Amino acid sequence: MSGDALIIAIFFVTLVNILRYLSSLRTLLVMMRDANPLLYQQVARGNNFFAPQGDISRQKRLYHYIRSQEYMHHHDDAFIAKCNKVRHLFILSTTLVLLLVMSLFFVAFAGL
Repeated sequence: MSGDALIIAIFFVTLVNILRYLSSLRTLLVMMRDANPLLYQQVARGNNFFAPQGDISRQKRLYHYIRSQEYMHHHDDAFIAKCNKVRHLFILSTTLVLLLVMSLFFVAFAGL
């Protein structure tokens, strides 16, 4: 198996998982509007959450909320499940990006 094929395969798997993560994150924000309106006001006021000019502090607030698993004490089981899914997809996507970078260096320096 050539190094180029390996990199392309990892790239497409990473891309699909990042798209799954972003889609789940959008769904979580919609669910959050009903399940936790106070948090929704703190993190996503309007449609500019994903915009380049969006407020990074709001995105950090959601990141820390999910990373510290503050949602585990929420009363809505569907909301907890969606937060868990977003957390797992973020970890998977981050791991795949690191794997892609490592494989790029490995292929470049090992000459596969």
